[in-house]
Amino acid sequence: MIRQIAAAPGDVVCECATGGEAVEKLGDFGPDCVSMDLQMPGISGLEAVRAIIAARPATRVVIVSAYDQPELRRAAREAGARGYVAKDDLDTLKAELRSPPKPACGNSAAFNDGAL
Repeated sequence: MIRQIAAAPGDVVCECATGGEAVEKLGDFGPDCVSMDLQMPGISGLEAVRAIIAARPATRVVIVSAYDQPELRRAAREAGARGYVAKDDLDTLKAELRSPPKPACGNSAAFNDGAL
């Protein structure tokens, strides 16, 4: 879904079936941006975010979830994600993935919803 929505011509996209696989491929792939769900086989999306940020702090991680709840947004931010987008908001998802990186401690528009 992400490839169809947000990948531009010339982008290199690596798809992983689990959070663990995403963490394993970091060294080989070295992504600028990672988008992932919260619910995945093996480790949770939040655990994967923590592992990705620990291994590659400059990597921008955007959570894409069907569960758009303030406590999940807060947990994602605390884990190190730079954005959180509801799956039904595809325009925001595309904009978030194509936008320039934001500072880790800045106010991301994807989080600036008044709930956090």
